[in-house]
Amino acid sequence: MPLILFNQEQHLLGMSEMDNTHLDFIQQVNALENKKGDALCQCFAELLQHTIDHFEREDQLMQACSFPQIAEHREEHRKVLAEMQRFCGQLKQGKSMFARAFIRERLPGWFDLHLSTMDSALVWHLEQRAN
Repeated sequence: MPLILFNQEQHLLGMSEMDNTHLDFIQQVNALENKKGDALCQCFAELLQHTIDHFEREDQLMQACSFPQIAEHREEHRKVLAEMQRFCGQLKQGKSMFARAFIRERLPGWFDLHLSTMDSALVWHLEQRAN
């Protein structure tokens, strides 16, 4: 069973660039479930880089549209990136137990909550500014 079960109503926000990035994130997280050793380390490092790039694009969007919750959104990004960087370091040292727990237990829930609150608020704000 995938770690993040894709649900169109839940995971698509109606902004193709963000939706595509989020779909890539879901696929990369789900691919981690069956990886071991160096493959897990490499795939997690790729997910981390994908997430850094993803957050940089969102930051640019938030700045461009004067998103009122930009500080809170950035802080949430900072927190999850710090966690991901810590676990990436552990995987590089061959320590996978806590990284696997993070991947299975924390990352899917964080993603769904972040998407349904912060990212959906950003899309709503962008849509309001376009109208």
